[in-house]
Amino acid sequence: MSAPATQPFKAATHPARGFAPTRWSVVLKAARQAGPGAEEALAILCETYWFPLYAFVRRQGHSPHDAEDLTQAFFARLLEKRYLENIQREGGRFRSFLLTALKRFLANEWDRARTEKRGGKRTIIALEGGSAESRYQIEPAHELSPDKLFERQWAQALLDRVMNRLREEHANEGKADWFARLSGTLGRPRGAAPYRELAAALGTTEAAVKMGAHRLRARYRALLRAEVAHTVAQPEEIEEEIRHLFAVFGESP
Repeated sequence: MSAPATQPFKAATHPARGFAPTRWSVVLKAARQAGPGAEEALAILCETYWFPLYAFVRRQGHSPHDAEDLTQAFFARLLEKRYLENIQREGGRFRSFLLTALKRFLANEWDRARTEKRGGKRTIIALEGGSAESRYQIEPAHELSPDKLFERQWAQALLDRVMNRLREEHANEGKADWFARLSGTLGRPRGAAPYRELAAALGTTEAAVKMGAHRLRARYRALLRAEVAHTVAQPEEIEEEIRHLFAVFGESP
């Protein structure tokens, strides 16, 4: 897998103010007491990060068909209330909980899971008609352990989601061309981007391009923090998680 296309940034040092309940904190709370929204929140998180799980199952030696069955069955089991009751917090991080739960699931329940899936149980996450295996096959070969590769794929999925949200926002504002041109500046040190060439391509001034790049970086940072916040339980865990996710690519924020 390639390193992220975007450059890490210097994270804020102050804790988030008014930290609102996020998807993962809703799930954690519902695991201990009745509460609305947990199943929907968990489903959204799983839909975003299913590929690292599928790839982990494949790396355990399961066939593509069995890996798809097992991943689907794991999601179905995860959404059962009795399964959530056994959540053991791994530092409040959703990725750590998911990997621990998946390992336990594969070790103890995979035979029954395959039977249930083929018996007509509901599909929780659509794996896009074989695209899961197609995507797995084009992944570069790695000597990393399955656990380390899972973390790298998790980090890439999170960064991809942030960039997709940025792209959609610009498209909705009629600025798709600006995003296409300026997104490359996210992977460059400040001042190193070819602002003059970009300005000529966009038919505007160099100053306008610099301002656009500045705003793009700021929005990227905000979306990255928001996305990470969905996968941790406490605001003080956001910066540590950002540092960890970039560290799996051999970089530091």
